[in-house]
Amino acid sequence: MGVNLTPIISRKPTSLESLRGKSFAVDASQMLYQFLALIRKPDGTFFTDAEGNVTSHLIGFAFRVTRLLCDYSMRFILVFDGRPAQLKLRELEERRLRREKALAEWRLAVKEGRLAEAFSKAVSSTRLTAAMVEDTKTLLSAMGLPFVEAPSDAEAQAAFIVQRREAYAVAGRDYDTLLYGSPRLVRNLAIRSTEFYPSKGYSKVLKPELIEAGEALSRLGITREQLVDVAILVGTDFNEGVKGIGPKKALQLIKKYGRIDEIPRSILPKAPENYAEVRKVFMQPDVKKEYSVKYSGLDEAWLMEFLHSEKGFSRDRVTKLIERMRRFYRSVAEDTTLREWV
Repeated sequence: MGVNLTPIISRKPTSLESLRGKSFAVDASQMLYQFLALIRKPDGTFFTDAEGNVTSHLIGFAFRVTRLLCDYSMRFILVFDGRPAQLKLRELEERRLRREKALAEWRLAVKEGRLAEAFSKAVSSTRLTAAMVEDTKTLLSAMGLPFVEAPSDAEAQAAFIVQRREAYAVAGRDYDTLLYGSPRLVRNLAIRSTEFYPSKGYSKVLKPELIEAGEALSRLGITREQLVDVAILVGTDFNEGVKGIGPKKALQLIKKYGRIDEIPRSILPKAPENYAEVRKVFMQPDVKKEYSVKYSGLDEAWLMEFLHSEKGFSRDRVTKLIERMRRFYRSVAEDTTLREWV
């Protein structure tokens, strides 16, 4: 879910053309959830293979992300979540309960023929399974594209990769990567980015936005650690926020008192008890320091076997994908790393 900092973070409109040739670290789960949410049949059910295994996420990556690779010379390093932090278990449980409720509502809507409502409920019930993650890793390996398995939060690892200048920016929707220390965040990076509003039943087209962390913090007049304290007051995946305090009020308090510790309890009697622990999660995240961002090269036979023979994609579609990836590799030497594309 991430933290809501939209009202206070300055964002600059940008374009795919302006980002041509850049490299991006991406939280794989966020990207896959987006594909699973939008690439569905009219009643909200997923596209599947002959055995009923979901393929919507593979369609998204194979035929949408690769357009950015080939048409805009962009580079991506996918980062997969590791073991969730103990502090995040509450949030994960709440998400599970919301999905179960939405799933029950979807089944009822389908039974009663309310397909538009069924679609929105299906989106809200989206669940990323271990099998989907493994299928994505297989696809990446067959295409020769790099990925990193984070020890904990993928967004923390993605931010670390950008800090190391092995990518230009994190590409994602959530502001958490700024809290983890990413110098840049690009939101809505896609050929056609949309946000689906389940309660309203429609999607909104979104344009790419660039956030320069240093510039945003300077405009706010605070440090990164103070931004973390603002987020804690608002509420993060690791703690509940203070009731009645939004981003603007939280910013006022932190600018006046410096940090959560200094806010008088007469003003803020219900500060999160674990704020110091949450602050440490963001300021000293658990990340992997040894990893590879090298391209291993396209394995055409493996790609055809996986997508066509195993997952039921048409031979013609896979052939077109192979041709696209051949173009990609003609523009990049096999030992090229993302560092050269920052």
